[in-house]
Amino acid sequence: MTGSGEDAHPTAGRLTALLIDASTEAISAAGGHSGGVYLRSRTPGLLRLAVLSGLPGPLFRPWWRLHADRPFPVADAYRLGVQVVLPNATETMRRYPQFAAGLPFQFGSLYVPVVGGSTTYGVLTVLRPAVTDAAEVLSEHDRVVRLAQELGAALRGLEDAHPDQVAWDGEPICLRPPTASTSLGRAGRFAWDPETADITLDEDLHTLLGTPPSEFPGTVEAFAEAVAPTDAHRILATLRDTAVGRPPALPLYLRAEDGALRLLDLWNAYEPPAAPAVRGVVVAPGPGPTADSAADLLPDGVFCVDRLGLVVYANPRAAQLLGRPRAELVGRDLWEAVPWLRRPDFEDHLRAALLTPDPVHFHLVRPSAHESETRPTAQDTGSPLSAQDAGPPPPTQDAGSPLSARDAASRPSGQDAGSPLPAQDAGPPPPTQNAGPPPPTQNAGPPPPAQDPEPAQQSYGGEWLALSVHSGPDRLTCTVRPASRVKDSPEGQETAELSETGMSPLAPLYRPIALAIALTEAVTARQVSAVVMRELLPAFGGRRLAIYLLQERHLYLEWETGFPKGFLAPFEGVDLSTHLPGVETLTTGRPLFFDSMEQLTATYPGIPLDATEGARAFLPLIASGRAVGSCILGFDRPRSFSTEERTVLTALAGLIAHAMEKAQRYESETALARGLQQALLPRRLAAHPQLETTGRYLPGTAGMEVGGDWYDVVESGDGLALVIGDVQGHGVQAAATMGQLRSAVRAFALGDRPPDEVMSSTNHLLIDLDPGLFASCCYIRLDPATGVARAARAGHPPPLLRSPDGRTRVLDLPGGVVLGVAPKARYPVTELRMEPGAILALYTDGLVERPGSDIDEGITALRVALAKAGAPAARPGGRFLAGVADRLTATARHALDRPDDIALLLATRRAAPPPGPH
Repeated sequence: MTGSGEDAHPTAGRLTALLIDASTEAISAAGGHSGGVYLRSRTPGLLRLAVLSGLPGPLFRPWWRLHADRPFPVADAYRLGVQVVLPNATETMRRYPQFAAGLPFQFGSLYVPVVGGSTTYGVLTVLRPAVTDAAEVLSEHDRVVRLAQELGAALRGLEDAHPDQVAWDGEPICLRPPTASTSLGRAGRFAWDPETADITLDEDLHTLLGTPPSEFPGTVEAFAEAVAPTDAHRILATLRDTAVGRPPALPLYLRAEDGALRLLDLWNAYEPPAAPAVRGVVVAPGPGPTADSAADLLPDGVFCVDRLGLVVYANPRAAQLLGRPRAELVGRDLWEAVPWLRRPDFEDHLRAALLTPDPVHFHLVRPSAHESETRPTAQDTGSPLSAQDAGPPPPTQDAGSPLSARDAASRPSGQDAGSPLPAQDAGPPPPTQNAGPPPPTQNAGPPPPAQDPEPAQQSYGGEWLALSVHSGPDRLTCTVRPASRVKDSPEGQETAELSETGMSPLAPLYRPIALAIALTEAVTARQVSAVVMRELLPAFGGRRLAIYLLQERHLYLEWETGFPKGFLAPFEGVDLSTHLPGVETLTTGRPLFFDSMEQLTATYPGIPLDATEGARAFLPLIASGRAVGSCILGFDRPRSFSTEERTVLTALAGLIAHAMEKAQRYESETALARGLQQALLPRRLAAHPQLETTGRYLPGTAGMEVGGDWYDVVESGDGLALVIGDVQGHGVQAAATMGQLRSAVRAFALGDRPPDEVMSSTNHLLIDLDPGLFASCCYIRLDPATGVARAARAGHPPPLLRSPDGRTRVLDLPGGVVLGVAPKARYPVTELRMEPGAILALYTDGLVERPGSDIDEGITALRVALAKAGAPAARPGGRFLAGVADRLTATARHALDRPDDIALLLATRRAAPPPGPH
């Protein structure tokens, strides 16, 4: 299964059903509030979150994909096959500090590998309330282990029936958790078969609709009229969409004939043989409207969201304070309904509320109407969360939001987001017609409990709001009020201070850890810059960023965002003697803060400005006393920088400087190694009229280091020597050692030495050089005229030979140990014959080895692919092998994660040309 159910194969629905059932049962068994299943991906070493229950998908997008070698509990459970129990935040921080830093909240968690036979398919995980000791959750842990074992056995059976189908390459399916409380409303179920047009209602639904079975016509049209007469056409259209595999992502909010609220939820039967094809439930919330009416009269704002972020209730005061009409709040995702809440500090508080049982209190400034209309999207600001998913799009457009449970069998998967900077995955947030409330009025206090049912006309733009989030098993209840009303409360005293930045003064405090963790993943200078944009700007409300790096006493622009096009061009390559704040912050080592543009021009008269108002911060990038560059932060409005903010920004500048210095060293070493390797790889291969050869080399993607793989074709007497080798390790030393070995093998081959002597001499040379590395090698001396070949192998994967009739076999050549280990090692020679039209394939282990899989499986897969390659073209001089080489390396070439570099050498023998006329 490649994605979240887009495959028409029936396995897709069965796989989805198994994962959903296991996740739901595990949450109940462990007393958890959320959980899910990670499943292996088709990308080697990569896990993807397949099912997420009880948490909003966009809010947890950074955890959608995970490399199996990362220091996270899910990765350990998958890679090592161990069960990980983390009873509380203290234990999580002790064992997995990077994971705890990303979710620094008081909760416990369980991680159990899902194993079937000898295959590990993924990890079953449950998040639950924290406890003092792991012994307190032993019984719950045992139940989750049994569920993981049952899931593993089921996945094994599924894979036996449909090989290569048990994998996940799309976005997660997001589920509501099992309901913890009994609903006081009424509900009834129905089933509809589109082929026969029969619709069946259970007894509860007949009672709810007030239509006895004897009086019900039994048509889908009559059903739609009975549920919601004014929305009958909408119900029918949705039923038809569901019948063809497009169920609604969210329940439909409908009104009965008497105006009572009714919810309609639809889904497909998971397994195609099941009938009927469409099932659904109609819910009439019981006494809920009475409670809602009471809450409508409260002077404070109250709104509720379920655990997936859907707004299920909002009173008039909440609509007023949030600046959205109630009709545009209820039934929509919170980030879609209130776009200005797409901000890192709010998202972090919401994660805390979802994962911990304690109330969360915080303050936010609500943008003015003008700001709401012009406020950059999460992608503009680079929010670490929203930049990757700028709010769920409307359900009908499914442009990147997580799928609902019933989307599993119909929705196409999203694109892979798995680079270290997955912000590129997300499209812009969906447009909203009402981007902000009307202009603010003077009255910021609560209105009388009055009479306007839609009081969203009064604006509190630019003022602080105090929010409290109370977590429940099924939903979150949020209260909102003007901050001035709680100014004297303990929480209010900490955060009621207003700021022109639009960010809480405490908002930056959690960012240094987030930035530090993100910087560890960045390899290049541009990746470091992108992390700074994504993490630093939104934390301080910045809109502009420029990073300059020092080269030979001049500053050169490495990254910019938010500045007018071309504005920074005149500053490119400025000398360190120039009187500019970006230069002087580096030369003096002191950060410079300007609360307004007037203050900046007073200090630096005549300096070009990109805006007439705003604030600027110039930070020196200095690592261990060495100047690296400077960082410029720009703000749209004047603002003051508190002592705390100046301290945090200065500390962050040090982190950025160290990351930049590391990136520069790494890029220099990588460029040197790549240049060295390209120089050492053959520019052309030795040719013979009766032999066609071609080679391919693909560098690894892990860490951007080069490896020591090489191939060569060398004239050797009246024949040709085919050589392939692999030096252990990566980096400049591996590339340099590869160059030495290649030169040595060429010299020995040109001397027409036998293969065993070539191997032995190269082995002695490597031992004498003592680089601390070993190497594998395969050497075949071939006579193109007769097809006789003599081969020797030193710890290298065996070659493959495809006969002209298509039969392909592994040449199990007896070989010696790798080069550079044993001075007296012997390398036996095997003689074989290569027929005209046969194809010989030499390769390195990067082409056939995958983490968690046996290398023999990879060799078998390559053998099958070579067998399907077809026969060489009969025409003389044809370049048939180039296409074969491209096909054999296509999967590796397009892989996002290639842990090792790859070398491939192919050779095919042509028939001797017919003798010419006498």
